[in-house]
Amino acid sequence: MNAELIVTILCGLAIAVGIAGTIIPVLPGSILIGASLLAWAIWGGAGTLGWVVFGVGLVFVIAGMAASAVLTGRKLKEHGIPNRSVVIGLVLGVVAMFLIPVVGLLVGFAVGLLLSEVQRTRNFRTAVRSSLAAIKATGIGILVEFGLACAAGSTWIIGVWINAVTP
Repeated sequence: MNAELIVTILCGLAIAVGIAGTIIPVLPGSILIGASLLAWAIWGGAGTLGWVVFGVGLVFVIAGMAASAVLTGRKLKEHGIPNRSVVIGLVLGVVAMFLIPVVGLLVGFAVGLLLSEVQRTRNFRTAVRSSLAAIKATGIGILVEFGLACAAGSTWIIGVWINAVTP
């Protein structure tokens, strides 16, 4: 087993973790994918192909991160949800992640967001509506980033395949 094969395997594992990280916030996400593509371009032995894969993959990674932020931010502004509510939801989500296995992050985020919105609006129905809108916006952002992270991973797989069949 040579060094280039080891680098390729490690980059593939890191890209898989990065893709999972776009959905599971405790894992590194898109940034890990970009770093892995760069590592493969430098040490993967693919030469120019490695740099092309890095460039195309990085476009997908950056587009995913930007689209996630823009789509989520736009929806939150549309519904008048302040950043404070989202931050409280994230903090409670992280705490709940350690208390409730598997679903703690989601449950904690939703509960924290709802509590913050109830405190802000003083109306339970309004708070539920705005919390659901925030959760939906966050979910859409995550799905878009996940899809583009998968596209970056697919670009790497195609590059590895081309590198393997090219003499």
